[in-house]
Amino acid sequence: MSETHEAPVVRENLWMKVLRTAGVPLLSVVLAMAIGSIIIAASGKDPVLAFGALLKGAFGSPEQWQIGNFRAFGDTISRATPLAFAGLAIAFGFRANLFNIGANGQLLLGAVTAAFLGLVLGGQPTWVAIPLILIGAALAGAAWAFIPAILKAKVGAHEVITTMMFSWIALYLTSWIISGPLKDAAGNSQTPMLPQAVWLPTMDQLLPAVFRTPVRAHLGFIIAVGLAVLVWWILKKTTLGYGVRAVGFNQWAAQNGGISIAITTVYALCISGALAGLAGASEVLGVQHRMFDEVSAGSGFGFTGIAVALLAKNHPIAVIFSAILFGALSAGAGMMQLTANVPDKIIMIVQALIIFFVGAETVITWFIKRRQKLALEREGDSDVA
Repeated sequence: MSETHEAPVVRENLWMKVLRTAGVPLLSVVLAMAIGSIIIAASGKDPVLAFGALLKGAFGSPEQWQIGNFRAFGDTISRATPLAFAGLAIAFGFRANLFNIGANGQLLLGAVTAAFLGLVLGGQPTWVAIPLILIGAALAGAAWAFIPAILKAKVGAHEVITTMMFSWIALYLTSWIISGPLKDAAGNSQTPMLPQAVWLPTMDQLLPAVFRTPVRAHLGFIIAVGLAVLVWWILKKTTLGYGVRAVGFNQWAAQNGGISIAITTVYALCISGALAGLAGASEVLGVQHRMFDEVSAGSGFGFTGIAVALLAKNHPIAVIFSAILFGALSAGAGMMQLTANVPDKIIMIVQALIIFFVGAETVITWFIKRRQKLALEREGDSDVA
């Protein structure tokens, strides 16, 4: 009798595990879209037209795809790329129970380092210059996270406070660098244009058979996907990753198991900073090809990366899909405003609602427990019969 019921219980548990992992993010998006539709309808606009325009602005139309025009989708991927790096940075920190809210500062240091190295290494071959620039940007981000990491490990200073303070320092430091030592020849508060040799190749250059028109999507997204897989592998398969997960789950148990909380804290926060630094480098090398002083390059990506990581529930692979969603919302907002006359601020409301509903995990947990109770009742009835 027990053998008869063992397989269904295993299958149901697996289904519930998938639901527990994906249910909250999916429910959050659905509820946010539903409330966003209500807000749009209340303002006298057509929500179907609005979200249809958003999808077209973010991904294009089938007619465009048939002729190889993926410009809209390329814009979505371009906007998603720095968010993917930033989301990975936040997610890695979260896995060690560290809230790296200052990822934006590490991103800025990575961006200004990429701009500087791009000018210095512009005469080198592309295959030499770009890897060196990316490594330098990652090291800059890691270095900017190192002092908060040491303060956390040695004196217990909370990383939320220290990384946030360092983020403000980074903002004004990069502003001074760009408007001072690195300003262009015309005296503008921006760096000179980087040589094309250090630009990240775009998708139409890498895959001309697929992308037949110029797109903004670039090699950085492929690198982000590769790093997501690498981070997942590190967390899942390596001693380093085991230490990060153990400290994040229970510090005292990890310490009793021989894992150094201080050392794990330092390298987890530095790896988080390195990933954030790459977010800044991808934006400078892949999109802007210089760095501006207007609140510096991509100064909001680090904060949006927090939302990306939360929606992905800190899973490295899910971060990529979460970043694409936020990139699509950003890329399609203009088309929604143009076609349906809906303010693009609606998209900001939807983004905020998505994160708000991530807290709806209690709903999913209740549903899972309900399903488990029903499953046990059915199993008991079958045994009696």
